[in-house]
Amino acid sequence: MSGPLPDPFAGQPDWAPLPPRPVEVVPATGRVELRGRRVLVGLPGLGWRGDLRADERVVQGSRTYVPVIPEHEWYRAEADQVEVFAPLVPVERVWVETLGDRPAPAGPVREQGIQLVSLDGPTHRVPTPVFETDAVSGRRVVHVEDAVEHRDLRAVTESYSGADGDICVRVTPELEWYRWAWRGQPPTTMEIPVHLLWIE
Repeated sequence: MSGPLPDPFAGQPDWAPLPPRPVEVVPATGRVELRGRRVLVGLPGLGWRGDLRADERVVQGSRTYVPVIPEHEWYRAEADQVEVFAPLVPVERVWVETLGDRPAPAGPVREQGIQLVSLDGPTHRVPTPVFETDAVSGRRVVHVEDAVEHRDLRAVTESYSGADGDICVRVTPELEWYRWAWRGQPPTTMEIPVHLLWIE
């Protein structure tokens, strides 16, 4: 089979779920709150690293830095109230994930094939419906129900056929996803139909 799959919600605007607001990446040098926010660090022309959280800016001498913590360590510090090491990254090398405006009902057209980006700053893809992806386990997902976005979730399974015949994915809050790693404590999960989930 070649070409994209047909949109199962085309022509059904009254019941088709709305996509979540897209993630937009902005420089940390702007006026944006940093504490607990997801950030990317890197250099234009070189690359970027994600799955990080920030603390508030620190000024040393004439330079401004951002304490940056791997996301799993940030969750552990918040949940267990422990100190963790946070390297200071120059503010001009930090970008913050923010939420953009919800796309128009027609939504952005997804191009097939290689999509080129600028190396001047990090980019983020538009939300992708889970039913259009080939793998979801471990990915950040957004559950949208009645126009309400539930974020900070991770998929813990691939798509499967649920008890009611719906195609579903089990998800868990990110805190439990990371707690599963540092304590070995299995997470509580929710079964969500794939048509209500997007890859963030």
